[in-house]
Amino acid sequence: MPSIPRTIYAITGLSPGRITHAQLAALIRGHWRIEVLHHIRDVTYRDDACKIRTGTAPRIMAGLRNLAIGLARLIGWTNVATTTDHYRSHPTDGLQLLGLTT
Repeated sequence: MPSIPRTIYAITGLSPGRITHAQLAALIRGHWRIEVLHHIRDVTYRDDACKIRTGTAPRIMAGLRNLAIGLARLIGWTNVATTTDHYRSHPTDGLQLLGLTT
């Protein structure tokens, strides 16, 4: 099926001619890649509702959530919520995956 041409509007502070269309597209894709990660962290792990607010603990928890998402993708899971449900129900599977059980 042929792709349908479409117009996408974006606002930037860059002057015309300072960036190519391909570079601008890459910046936009990079932005949405981060937004997807934030969405997964908030919806699946309720990141915004977390009560951890002092010291370095919030940054550590965000790092652990990012690690869990990255590991899920690395081993082939495509749905982070399904992955989380599986390992919550089968914690020994997670420990074996990390090599922490015999």
